[in-house]
Amino acid sequence: MSEQTLGQELIEAMKEVVEYTRGARKLSERAGNIAPRSVDVAAIRHNLGLSQRDFADRYGFSVRAVQDWEQHRRVPERSARILLKVIENRPEAVEEALETA
Repeated sequence: MSEQTLGQELIEAMKEVVEYTRGARKLSERAGNIAPRSVDVAAIRHNLGLSQRDFADRYGFSVRAVQDWEQHRRVPERSARILLKVIENRPEAVEEALETA
């Protein structure tokens, strides 16, 4: 079985949502529990070889937020944690999506 692209996964997820709103489907457990509790922002950034400013600029964060996350003064919001995990695992998918925005 071949791997789905991010776009295909998003389309499948949206089909599930439509079926759910019509009452034709119950959402799986994973749907409500996808946000990681924590992310190591510094490790993600270092693995990409980016400065804090370059990381922030590339992915749409403020430099201050990146600094605060890395120094544990703040925890990224749920949506930011999800985005950070995608950046960690598939940075090219995020970059490709942002190019077309």
